[in-house]
Amino acid sequence: MVTFYKVSSTFSQQIRFTYRIYPIRLFISITVCVGTLIVSYTSAVFAPALESAIHDLNVGAEVGRLGTTLYVLGFAFGPVFWAPASELWGRKWPLTVAMLAGGAFTIGTAVAQNIQTLLVCRFFGGVCGASQLTVVPGVLSDLYDNRGRGVAITLYALCVFCGPFGAPSLGGFTVINPHLGWRWTLYVPAILSFANGALTMFCVRETYAPCILVAKAKAMRRQNKGNGGIRAPHELVEFDLRRLMEKYFTRPLRMLATEPILLLVSLYMSFVYGLTYCLLAGFPYVFETVHGMRRGVAGLPFLALAVGQMLGVGFVLSQQREYARKLEANGNVPVPEWRLAPTLVGAPVFAGGIFWFGWTGFTADIHWAVPTVAGLFLGFGILCVFLPCFNYIVDAYLPLAASAVAANIILRSSIAAGFPLFSTQMFQGLGAQWTCTILGGLAALMIPIPIAFRVYGPRLRAKSAMLMETNSS
Repeated sequence: MVTFYKVSSTFSQQIRFTYRIYPIRLFISITVCVGTLIVSYTSAVFAPALESAIHDLNVGAEVGRLGTTLYVLGFAFGPVFWAPASELWGRKWPLTVAMLAGGAFTIGTAVAQNIQTLLVCRFFGGVCGASQLTVVPGVLSDLYDNRGRGVAITLYALCVFCGPFGAPSLGGFTVINPHLGWRWTLYVPAILSFANGALTMFCVRETYAPCILVAKAKAMRRQNKGNGGIRAPHELVEFDLRRLMEKYFTRPLRMLATEPILLLVSLYMSFVYGLTYCLLAGFPYVFETVHGMRRGVAGLPFLALAVGQMLGVGFVLSQQREYARKLEANGNVPVPEWRLAPTLVGAPVFAGGIFWFGWTGFTADIHWAVPTVAGLFLGFGILCVFLPCFNYIVDAYLPLAASAVAANIILRSSIAAGFPLFSTQMFQGLGAQWTCTILGGLAALMIPIPIAFRVYGPRLRAKSAMLMETNSS
């Protein structure tokens, strides 16, 4: 007789309760989010090293910029592998393997003697880095319920953006150090990747309920002298490549084509995410070319973006009490549109910050502190747009959250990967004021997107064919 132990909502709640009692839940959350910070830092740290690298490898600047583009493009391909792996083998091992492999590819980039090796290693480093972007939200969903998930995802979103904003300053000082050079801009994140991967391997517990049940069933079989009648349902799951490809590749693409909510919100997030990598060219142009700062020092104004994000976190968390009150009044059933409240402030602040930066940073006659202050508004707006929109997608497509997140990552990474290829030419050819006028105009045109979904979102979700099909099955 075979005894099956099913994964129920009660069992998932017991997991969250266990992690709530012990500080291990906070440790897991911090560890995986730090991994996300390392990956996002690695994606941007090649930008300040570009000039030295292309001189050392004897290639043109346009080819060298592919070092950033291909890493971000790897984020678009990674979810196809890491998302199904996290459901087959749990969260821990995809994160561990990806961090260790990503560190190895970053080492390969650092020791590269030709541009071909560098670009190939950067791309596969990005593919490995996508594990953090894809799997970490699942870890946080395992650990936190509807009330606490928004706060946890806030930490994740902060890590996604603080990495690129800290890389220009730290990378710039590393490059100009005569004892280090551009290769050490890559050695450092590689070492951090190995450290985080080892910490995940030896200290982080599994959080995925079906895989925890597998371990529990194995332990019971050992206690019962190898009784093979005790089985967890997940042990009988067969590797179905066709089903996994449909869930994480075919379905996300179909959702982008047929779900207007997912497409428009993801496009908006893609623009915000892409602007992060566009600023890797815009800030050096303003503070190095216009104001004549040396490399490294010119990266310090990026810290204003990070401070602005911290302010954005404070603002989003200040809305959490109101969200919790609504959630309790609604029987702990989330309404996705509640998540979009911070965007009503963040979207116009984001657009205004772009105009401010461009029209105060185009000339040295305006003190450098003025465009630096614009970074506060840019960082605040970026977080207050990206984070609520991400939470909105998860809540709106909760039965299909894995596919929706995969679709979002694929689209936003594919679009963001193109920004480094033309951003430098735009700032050099049009100047900061007209480049930011174009970008700010696009941001202003997108302000109504989250506002419209707060009004019409419930009606659109009610007409979603995929959600109706999922709920009926």
